[in-house]
Amino acid sequence: MIRTLEEYSLNALPALQTMLYDGWVLRFGKGYTKRANCVNPIYSSIQDLSLKIQHCEQLYSEKNLETIFKITSASIPNSLDSLLEERGYQIASPASVLGLILNQSNQTIDENITYSSTITEEWLTFFCQFNHIAEHNKLVLQYMLENIIPHKYIVSLKLDSKTIGCGLGVLQDEYIGLYDIVIDDAYRNQGYGKKLIANILKLGAKAGAKQSYLQVLQKNTPAIKLYTSLGYKEIYQYWYRIKNT
Repeated sequence: MIRTLEEYSLNALPALQTMLYDGWVLRFGKGYTKRANCVNPIYSSIQDLSLKIQHCEQLYSEKNLETIFKITSASIPNSLDSLLEERGYQIASPASVLGLILNQSNQTIDENITYSSTITEEWLTFFCQFNHIAEHNKLVLQYMLENIIPHKYIVSLKLDSKTIGCGLGVLQDEYIGLYDIVIDDAYRNQGYGKKLIANILKLGAKAGAKQSYLQVLQKNTPAIKLYTSLGYKEIYQYWYRIKNT
């Protein structure tokens, strides 16, 4: 299950460049997000572990990027996390992956929800504004989102014709993944986030999804409270290891 959801996560945000290296998936995205610029050790490997780590460090250094590993309890080999710690890699951004079995009964989409499978300039502008994404990362994000292969839902929540929330749903197999759910600062803590999520789940259910998953930082208490209220439960945890320089 962990490997499957990790694969879904990789597919939901394609990096600018991807390299397969002896069972590890190396992703490069000009430094925009850890998720798109890290080593994902999710398949079996046979090469010497220390030499592999050194080679990864060299590859990321050549692109002027930090060497980052994304670690789960299913990372291969299972000694990798402790070895990275010995080499001076520190834990960063511990997070949880939560799951939910979908309710198939009510699939009526709220009239204030607009959605498409295409990235529009309007949606991207609001999304970057609400997430406080720097202008120089906007084109990188656009490229990544436009290159998602599984079906995607580009969703906006409007209030009196004004966009106040954005989100992304990515449907693969029978799972709808929620990514980057964000509400305008001025409208937070008023139930709009729950409405946005509920409608993305309805879109997924209408298309055949039976389960949902999402990723959330463990320090993001308000988001965890929201997801828990919707019935999400933790499936597994992950964290990044970053070289202490």
